[in-house]
Amino acid sequence: MTKKYKILGKFIKDLSGETKNIETYLFVKDNISKYQLGIDITSKALKNKMIEVSTTLKFEDKENNEKKSHFEIIFVTIIKIDENVQDKKELEKIILCDVQNEIYPELEKSLLNLLHNSGYAEIKFEKKVDFEKLYNQKFN
Repeated sequence: MTKKYKILGKFIKDLSGETKNIETYLFVKDNISKYQLGIDITSKALKNKMIEVSTTLKFEDKENNEKKSHFEIIFVTIIKIDENVQDKKELEKIILCDVQNEIYPELEKSLLNLLHNSGYAEIKFEKKVDFEKLYNQKFN
C-alpha cells in the first residue's frame, strides 16, 4: 500500500519538565513507577491539503499528590494529504494511526531524554503504543 500523505516537517512545539524542589524530586524518584503516559492528538487543516497534527505526550501521576513532577511534550507534524484522499474516515486513520506510527519513535525518544535529563535515568516505556488498536477501540 502506498502512503497517502507526506510529512513536510516536524518539530517540538513545547517541551516541559517541572519538579518543584528536592523533596518532590526524591518522592517522585520513589514513586515514578505509578506515573502514566497520556496521549492526545489534535489536528488543524491548513491550505492546499496540508494538515498540522499536534501530538501531546504527558507523563504524569494521576493521583492527587502534593509532590509530583510534570513532563510534557507537544510534537507538531505538518503533513500533505494525497489528492485522492476524500473520505473522512481514511483521513482520521492517517492522522491517528499512520502519522503517529511514523513519528512515535522520535517522539518517545525526546520524552525519554527529558525524563533522563531531569534525573530519572531508570525510566523506560515497556509497552509500545499500538495506535492501530487505540483507533479501532475508539471508532469500532
